[in-house]
Amino acid sequence: MPIERQRARAAPVASENGVLTFRAEPADVGKRLDHFLQDKMTTYSRSRLQAWIKEGRALVDGQAAKASHLLKARERVDVSPGKLPPLRAEPEDLPVKILYEDEAVIAIDKPAGLIVHTGAGAHSGTLVNRLVHHFHSLSAAGGELRPGIVHRLDKETSGVLLVARTDAAHRALAGQFASRTVEKIYLALVHGRIRGEAGRITRPIARDPVRRVRMTVRLGSGRPALTEYRVLERFDKYTFLEVRIGTGRTHQIRVHLASEGHPVAGDRLYGAPPANRMFLHAWRITFTTPAIGERVSVEAPLPEELEQWLSSLRII
Repeated sequence: MPIERQRARAAPVASENGVLTFRAEPADVGKRLDHFLQDKMTTYSRSRLQAWIKEGRALVDGQAAKASHLLKARERVDVSPGKLPPLRAEPEDLPVKILYEDEAVIAIDKPAGLIVHTGAGAHSGTLVNRLVHHFHSLSAAGGELRPGIVHRLDKETSGVLLVARTDAAHRALAGQFASRTVEKIYLALVHGRIRGEAGRITRPIARDPVRRVRMTVRLGSGRPALTEYRVLERFDKYTFLEVRIGTGRTHQIRVHLASEGHPVAGDRLYGAPPANRMFLHAWRITFTTPAIGERVSVEAPLPEELEQWLSSLRII
């Protein structure tokens, strides 16, 4: 992540009480508000500027506006920059559940709702904040904001996640992920009754050009992706699956299964009705530990709330 500085390169029209003021010139007419601010405040990331807009820190002629607001000539834009996060992850005394550890690797059971590392809008309470409190030394290969993090899980996905203790371990694990020798198995409950007992999805995945928080397979282009599944149990309106991924694309399981007409239960972003949480769990990961050069499999038990969800379906 590039270092962000408090002072923007493009000088505003005025600066008063920490508020930066810009004026839309003729060349800016029709620009989205977030694009306009990205042009004016070049040392801040677009995601940070969008977060400030969402928080009401950017006003257009004194009124809160959306990132997609199209500017008119001479509109005044006032920005009250928020506090920047620390340039390194700060330790926080919060619980971490360890499933496995050796001299090179720690396997963590990440609960749903926990963000892995800091980003726009999330500067504390992350898994990384917990890790730097509980472990004196972690790999710095991913940067000071992401110590030890070799891969990640979505915020609402629970399950096993690997953390590197040393830079050498980080490089070795990253190489295994890149060469696809790490086996990742998930458990997912999806809407509808899937045909057949197993399937394979290979559609390439790209960022949705309209809803940027989503991924899509509709473009027919993007990064190659491989998702395989087999049916574990069938219910009236759901199917319980074991899912293996050969690649690690953003939202891969979620977008692939939704593209088949079977969104993950609770995944509102991809068309499922709301639920207490999303039913996607990283159940098992198998890798070669750099500590001893042997294959290790680590499992994270299905969380109680997901077990209860399945039990409720079995008695219907």
